[in-house]
Amino acid sequence: MKTKVVLITGGSSGIGKAIGLHLKNLGYKVYGTTRDKSKYPSFKDFPLLEMNVRNVNTIKECITSLLKMENRIDVLINNAGVGITGPMEETPHEEVINAFATNFNGPLSVMNTVLPVMREQKEGLIINITSIAGYMGLPYRGIYSASKGALEIVTESYRMETKQFGIKLTTLAPGDFATNIASGRYHTPVFENSPYKSAYKSTLEAIDADVDSGGDPAVVGRKIAKIIETKNPKPHYKVGSFIQKFSLTLKNILPGRWFEKLLESHSAH
Repeated sequence: MKTKVVLITGGSSGIGKAIGLHLKNLGYKVYGTTRDKSKYPSFKDFPLLEMNVRNVNTIKECITSLLKMENRIDVLINNAGVGITGPMEETPHEEVINAFATNFNGPLSVMNTVLPVMREQKEGLIINITSIAGYMGLPYRGIYSASKGALEIVTESYRMETKQFGIKLTTLAPGDFATNIASGRYHTPVFENSPYKSAYKSTLEAIDADVDSGGDPAVVGRKIAKIIETKNPKPHYKVGSFIQKFSLTLKNILPGRWFEKLLESHSAH
């Protein structure tokens, strides 16, 4: 059995790096991508290739160079993403477009570049990293939720369309994990005269505390390995704390207004 070649977008840190390390330890041939390799001169965990998911030319160049080295791509993990927070009314529209460019349009461009390769191979697996937040409209995180939710939905479409070619697609939605996502997140400033000032400020503080106390991202790596080893992956997977996963069950069984109250009371703490 030939060693599987895995490409992870956003593989230089956080969840992407944790996934890459775990798969490398299991014997997979792992490549990660980053927008700027020069920022990681001492990165030795696995090879890093340059790719900006918002630039189709860099995506094509990256895939071409990987194929020259390995001649195939067995698994694509779309992990590159950005965080964004802010009241819906006050989030600058250009930042909404930026978030979707990275979290939604980006993965689509990478998939569309890799799919012809996998079709020629007559097999391949694509795992899109989404978020548990993508299953619900969270206060002050609506754009992030929407971008990840959109990726969940289109994965279902891709999955059904490409099944005939031997290609499998699935999503993995993580909850809160201890990563450096907060450092790269765009957050709308807390404006002094904003009607949302106190509620948004306390939500921001809670988000930062959650990131610092999040779970070990290696858990995501272990889940990804299980998905790769699964003959027929399900459309969607979740990984996170019990309460984060249970919130999805509650959304399905509780009346809408009850669930909304739960979210409001949680975000107020």
